[in-house]
Amino acid sequence: MRIWQLHLYLLIWCPSAETLTDHLTVLGQDVTITCDLNQTEVYWFLLKQLGSPVVILYSFSNNIPHYYNKVFKLKYAVNSKHHLFINNVTIDDLGVYCCMSTNTDPKFSNATRLYIIDPTPPTECQNYTEVQYIQQNQTTWQTLTLMFGLINAVLVFVVIGLLKDCACRNKRPADLSQQL
Repeated sequence: MRIWQLHLYLLIWCPSAETLTDHLTVLGQDVTITCDLNQTEVYWFLLKQLGSPVVILYSFSNNIPHYYNKVFKLKYAVNSKHHLFINNVTIDDLGVYCCMSTNTDPKFSNATRLYIIDPTPPTECQNYTEVQYIQQNQTTWQTLTLMFGLINAVLVFVVIGLLKDCACRNKRPADLSQQL
């Protein structure tokens, strides 16, 4: 039940988006992220672009964290004063990191977005078909956007034409009554 509350807090809470710190990194590099809360016990979260928030670990005052997944023990560590250490950054590690106090009124730290600048080149696992599918998908979206824009332009011209026609019809009866 406590985890669901934490997920709800994260989904409702967005102040960290206002104080988002960008952290540029290189794949394979080690990174340390700081929790700016002055608390002895905190939760660390990872918010990925798609999917729900992931609880990484719970840090106690005795510096022995509780990991929510055994795999996280190999990837993450907590240094003194709640610094989250990320070992050998991969694409799966990219996202927004934040910590949360365990008080009855939870507080969130400023969030840190971990990102890379250059897109990774296609790996050997990607074959020609996958690359073609990605390019075709991008072309489809570009075509749909162009068609949407053209349809909107035609719609604007039709509405303007109808408004002018309606204005002309309203003028004609007034002209006829003046002639009689």
